[in-house]
Amino acid sequence: MDTWATSSLTPQIAAGWPADPDLTGRVFPMDLRPQAHEIIRTWLFYTVLRSELESGVLPWRHVAISGWILDPDRKKMSKSKGNAVTPADLLADYGADAVRYWAASARLGVDTAIDLGQLKIGRRLAIKVLNAGRFVLGLGQGAGSDLITEPIDQALVRRLAGVAAQCTEAFEEYDHASALEQAERFFWFFCDDYLELVKGRAYGEQGEAAASSALAALRLGLSVLLRLLAPVLPFVTEEVWSWWHDGSVHRAAWPDAADLARQAGPGDDAVLVAASAAIAAVRKARSQARLPLKTPVPLLIVTAGRDELDALASAAADVRAAGRVSEVQLQATAGPGLEYAVVLEPGISP
Repeated sequence: MDTWATSSLTPQIAAGWPADPDLTGRVFPMDLRPQAHEIIRTWLFYTVLRSELESGVLPWRHVAISGWILDPDRKKMSKSKGNAVTPADLLADYGADAVRYWAASARLGVDTAIDLGQLKIGRRLAIKVLNAGRFVLGLGQGAGSDLITEPIDQALVRRLAGVAAQCTEAFEEYDHASALEQAERFFWFFCDDYLELVKGRAYGEQGEAAASSALAALRLGLSVLLRLLAPVLPFVTEEVWSWWHDGSVHRAAWPDAADLARQAGPGDDAVLVAASAAIAAVRKARSQARLPLKTPVPLLIVTAGRDELDALASAAADVRAAGRVSEVQLQATAGPGLEYAVVLEPGISP
């Protein structure tokens, strides 16, 4: 059994094709052929040779060289050895998206073992996509403009533009595992950090204009993430997409990094970095003191350079709301670097 770990081969490398960087005038019935590594000298070479001799064309532009699927003992699965399994039980237990997530996590040309832990991660990701979509869309649309005006929202969209560019480049190189890694990492940041930071503002706690900016950024972020994850999680992304769009997510335009950067405006990632670190410090202090997550925090003291404090100041209201912090004190130092001191209830230290 073969995985779909793909590898783009240049014409000069693949089966000794003649050097022709521009491939001008060449005809390609297919752009990509997937196959395993043990048949490079047979099926790959014979197909190229026969296509050239009989039709004078190259059969494909790229070849995807996969690895093998291994059993738990790291041995190649094969029917002759009796250790091959069908995915029917895995599909029933974890779902098609989770199985596809496991397969798409395979690195280029690397043998991959059946990993139930990876399947569980894929299932958890699919469920989180459903829950995040339900929450974001349940917030509704802003009553005013769809413009993204708050610094932390602009920073989120600018970071998202970078992720879209990385995923696009990875897919163009047939490196789907890297594309998945980039999109998945940002998705968890979007849910665990950004959404928690701005949901109070999205509810209208800071006024209509501030809420509209948060809602616009949240819906844009969800839209882009669904499209970035759709190649790997086709069913759950299609379901969430159908809740607020006509047509299929798989026919929607791929996210344009340049367009996202324009929508971001002057977004500064330092705002996201400082605000996320502040919330992390508050969570850590509560955890170390064994306090409930919703325990109010009387005071958060942030010591940093002036530029970093200015960045955090623009998101201080979101930090206070997300961390249930009564007061945030900003103290300037001569050098860069963020330090956080969390003052909990009297008599309790982190």
